Amino acid sequence: MVVDYIIVGQGICGTMLSHSLLKAGKTILVIDEPRPYTASKVASGVINPVTGRRIVRTWEIEKIMPFAVAVYRAFEKELNTSLIRQTNILDFHPTPQMMLAFKERLPEEQEYLRIPDEIEELRSFFQFDFGVGEINPCWLIDMNRLLKEWRKKLQQKSILLEQRFDWKDCTIKASEVQYQHITAKSIICCEGAAGFQNPYFHLLPYAPNKGQAIIAAIEGLPATHIYKQGINLVPWQDGLWWIGSTYEWDFTDLNPSEAFRMKTEEQLKHWLKLPYQILDHMAAERPANMERRPFVGLHPLHPSVGVFNGMGTKGCSLAPYFAHEFAQYLTEGKAMTPAADVTRFTRILSR
Repeated sequence: MVVDYIIVGQGICGTMLSHSLLKAGKTILVIDEPRPYTASKVASGVINPVTGRRIVRTWEIEKIMPFAVAVYRAFEKELNTSLIRQTNILDFHPTPQMMLAFKERLPEEQEYLRIPDEIEELRSFFQFDFGVGEINPCWLIDMNRLLKEWRKKLQQKSILLEQRFDWKDCTIKASEVQYQHITAKSIICCEGAAGFQNPYFHLLPYAPNKGQAIIAAIEGLPATHIYKQGINLVPWQDGLWWIGSTYEWDFTDLNPSEAFRMKTEEQLKHWLKLPYQILDHMAAERPANMERRPFVGLHPLHPSVGVFNGMGTKGCSLAPYFAHEFAQYLTEGKAMTPAADVTRFTRILSR
């Protein structure tokens, strides 16, 4: 079997890159071992244009967010399913200082920040003392449905190999790659957290962290918004709620922890007035990096090996845009955004 590109992994990165390369008319094979919990499957699927305590714009959001929205809508048409909807964040200020910070940013960031109209109505659902701000627009992606439906598409095209990828079965040459019985001109690594052990890219400044989330039924809470106060309540599948998430930099395992569950329930007890029932508790390792910028491009010494990884918590917003850029680079030689291009690490990767 001969293809243009082998793609390792079918999380958000592998899904977006395979889609972009197929649109460009290239032949591909995706290799992905089915697993119940990965960073993409556990992700909330939220695209938020602002971030942090200082409430500043997310990097390049002005072009990345509208591009991502257009890509997800294109996926909806292609897969004949619902994947994206505008779901703004209602940010409940936990302290007077955070309330003042929001109010100070409000006149400077009118494109994305506002005071919601329904504040008094929210008191039926939540206990809060320091007001509420709204982040608008935000988008909610049904990531699990996207990954599942795209996987079906790859299976229908017979371009998905469902098995664990092993570098021992791979021969890398200057202008081609051989994996078992498959020959390709390049192999692109979209492995998520497995990239930490990638023999070609493990020297990149990854910053692995563990994320946890709880899935719960919350009786009577309107699924019209994402609700935030330290933790996020995000509308999930089948009328359930995704509750999270943590950024654990020091961890010994990837199991859901009792400490996270207890802390989350304590927060809910003081904030949420409605009854709830916990149905699931998930954890996964995220492929974040120290720069908070993606890793995109070909290896400087081994140009038949590429990487598309390191999206961290912003994968659902960053991956569509940079998959398109990377596909254009691979097929047309167009330059990529320098801050994402992996050639910025040429010195490190040449060791």
